[in-house]
Amino acid sequence: MATITFTAEPGKQELVITRLFDAPPEKVFKAMSDPALIPQWWGPASFTTTVERLDAQPGGTWRFIQRDPQGNVYAFHGVYHTVIPAQLVIDTFEFEGMPGHVLMETITYKAQDRGTRVTNISVFQSVEDRDGMFQTGMAKGAIESGERMAALLKTLQR
Repeated sequence: MATITFTAEPGKQELVITRLFDAPPEKVFKAMSDPALIPQWWGPASFTTTVERLDAQPGGTWRFIQRDPQGNVYAFHGVYHTVIPAQLVIDTFEFEGMPGHVLMETITYKAQDRGTRVTNISVFQSVEDRDGMFQTGMAKGAIESGERMAALLKTLQR
C-alpha cells in the first residue's frame, strides 16, 4: 500500500502531499531519517542519491546529492527546526540549482489502521515558486519515491 495525493489550491503558496504506507510510524520515520536508507528510495530509481549529511535534530542540517544517468548533478539541502521522531518534522528545503527559493516543510506521521499517513505541507515563498516546482516534474518524482519507499518498508518489516 502506497497511495499519494497532491493538493495545490489556486492562489495559495502551499502544496500538501499525503501518502499512506503499510508500516508503523516508527518504521516510516526511520526510512525518512536514516542516511543509509534514504538513497534506497529518495528520487527517481534511475538516479543515484548520496547523503552528504543528515543530522535530524533541531538546528541540524541535511544535504543530498543526486546524479542522473547522464552525469548531471543535483543537490538539495535544508535545516531541521523541529524533530519529534515518528510524529513531526519541520525543516527547510532548497534545490541548489535555484538558490533563494527556500520552502518550509511540515511533515506529520499519523498511525492509521495498520499503516501510517504521512502528510507533507510545503509552504513556498510564492505561488509562482510552487507552480514552478510542479513544472519540473516533481509530482512524478514524488510518486516514484513513494513507490520505492513502500518497497523498502516491506523489507524493514521483517
